[in-house]
Amino acid sequence: MVEAATKLPVKVEKKTAPAMGAMAPWAPFETLRREIDRLFDSVGGASWPFALGRPAFQFDLPWQREANWALNPAVDISEKDKEFEISAELPGLSEKDVEVKLSNGNLVIKGEKKEEKEEREKDYYLSERRFGSFVRSFPVPQGVDASKIEATFAKGLLTIKLPKTAEAQKSETKITVKAA
Repeated sequence: MVEAATKLPVKVEKKTAPAMGAMAPWAPFETLRREIDRLFDSVGGASWPFALGRPAFQFDLPWQREANWALNPAVDISEKDKEFEISAELPGLSEKDVEVKLSNGNLVIKGEKKEEKEEREKDYYLSERRFGSFVRSFPVPQGVDASKIEATFAKGLLTIKLPKTAEAQKSETKITVKAA
């Protein structure tokens, strides 16, 4: 059985001043700097409980590091002749968990995952709750027809198409490369 893609509405908000402390853009170099600082901090000399720069029994668990990546899904952005395309893998989410809107010249993707699991057996009771949310924001390039932006969601993949205006499609100019 092939699952059909579900079209998501794209909300358009009127321009307002951005809120202070609003979503921060993705900063890969800042993340790298923090990781390097953490690495150098962990090598500092100290006595036994702090031999590696952190208290005994404080572990850096892999799933804690990976949780940050899961909450900020990676996206692919491509430019084609007639449109720009943004795709994001959002496993475990449905179209009801995702919101796409156009606000102040930015395309904003929001998502929230809530998962609850409960098991009752003779010898034990297990209750787990996981939740998290993310926000990604991208400036919309000039020459995009904002009224024709479409978002679809199928099998955990969000695809947003930003069609170019006719003028933007024609504005490409080829520049010849000359030998020096």
